[in-house]
Amino acid sequence: MSKTALVTGASKGIGLETVRRLATSDLNITTIVLMARASQDYDDNFAELQKDIPEGVTLVRETVDVGDRDVLIEAIHRVYAQVGRIHYLINNAGYTNPVAIHQVEFDDFERTMAVNVYAPFTLVQELLHLGNKFKVIVNIASTAGINGRAGWLTYSASKAAVINMSEVMRDELKIYGTRVVCLSPGRTATALRRVLAPEEDPTTIMQPQHVAKVIETMLGSTGQYIDQQNVIVRQ
Repeated sequence: MSKTALVTGASKGIGLETVRRLATSDLNITTIVLMARASQDYDDNFAELQKDIPEGVTLVRETVDVGDRDVLIEAIHRVYAQVGRIHYLINNAGYTNPVAIHQVEFDDFERTMAVNVYAPFTLVQELLHLGNKFKVIVNIASTAGINGRAGWLTYSASKAAVINMSEVMRDELKIYGTRVVCLSPGRTATALRRVLAPEEDPTTIMQPQHVAKVIETMLGSTGQYIDQQNVIVRQ
């Protein structure tokens, strides 16, 4: 049976590379929904994807700011009406503005939580309310959610929440045959990483395609044998 995947934060980085992997995987995925904010990166990378996409795979582009809950809910309903069941959900979208605690603006803290925590929750809950039966949900957390780091308060707090939220989802949704996987990548050469560590040489750390390959593995039959609360991915 053909399957459908939905990937958030799909305009670049881990999300974009995950779409590439899933389009050529042996998971029988014939429809991939991409969610991301409007940007030139999204325009350019989606155009490139369409050139390379294998025959028989359809890309559905949804331009949405997942941090805006009302808009996200509308997008979820629109996508579900168009493609039907979402078998694989990859909650990858992320945001942060790394500053010291006395410089944190509360609106920015709320934005971090909205994108990193509320969006994955909303996607899962709304799709469940629509009657969706997931095969696998992958929530992308971070090693920063395991140990807090100076200057990364909002990001670390949000990713710690994702790790714990994933554990609850895992317990609650297993009765439906749904596997919930929490992945915590270490240092990865993404645009978000450049914000967190602007002086770092991106060629010396893990690349987005490495994480995407792990995500593909976790969606497949091998993934069911990796039974951990939080799978750490790092060099």
